[in-house]
Amino acid sequence: MSDKRYAMAIDIHTCVGCTACVSACKTENAVAEGFARDWITQITSGTFPNLELEIRSERCNHCADAPCVSVCPTGASYVGPGGIVLVDHDKCTGCKACIAACPYDARFVDPRTGTIDKCTFCVHRVENGVPTTACQSVCPTESIYFGDLEDPDSDISRVLRERDSYTLLPDAGTRPRHYYLR
Repeated sequence: MSDKRYAMAIDIHTCVGCTACVSACKTENAVAEGFARDWITQITSGTFPNLELEIRSERCNHCADAPCVSVCPTGASYVGPGGIVLVDHDKCTGCKACIAACPYDARFVDPRTGTIDKCTFCVHRVENGVPTTACQSVCPTESIYFGDLEDPDSDISRVLRERDSYTLLPDAGTRPRHYYLR
């Protein structure tokens, strides 16, 4: 998997904010009650009566230059296979340095363990050859794309070639691998 580079894209025109992705993630990853590894954000822009609503499924951006990794004093936050940013719970002390460093507010302390939790792009599925994340597998509008950017024939590569996209907080310099399709 080391020659892979995983990414995700959300189609903001078809996402309806149903939260199926959030529920699937919570179930798949046994996320603590009251917490979430992914969430739905609604952004309203414009001036009345000309308003636009953008619905986004958000999560860890699995940055190529992840500040959470560089600030972790124990090495618990690290870049794993395919560029997936992960947390080694055996090394994590719960110091929250990574939470402070993440510009996307994508990490939290799991109250059951006292360690940091976050989206893993379902690395356990990827390592077992499952081509979809839990959130992608349940999306009723097929608004989530996931795959290997190094494979030019993958759905994620194809959609990022064919569609205009953006990332959140590009000026943060993190080079996120979570895209939004316009």
